[in-house]
Amino acid sequence: MDVAHEVKLLVQEIQRLGSKNADGQTSVKFGVLFNDDQCANIFEALVGTLRAAKRKKVVSFQGELLLQGVHDNVDIVLLQE
Repeated sequence: MDVAHEVKLLVQEIQRLGSKNADGQTSVKFGVLFNDDQCANIFEALVGTLRAAKRKKVVSFQGELLLQGVHDNVDIVLLQE
């Protein structure tokens, strides 16, 4: 799959699993996204897709690299619906 397509799928999954934060942006915890069965079936490399989406300013999260367990409570905020 190409990166643009995977980022588009990521946006859809964040919208499905997330909720609106105080700023009206859709947000989801990394652990929720990582542990979702549907996401696991779609994304071969979720962390790589998240990094690509962050570079394209589609999502925002603290840090450069997210790891399962350590970063489960990190918010991933959708910047572009």
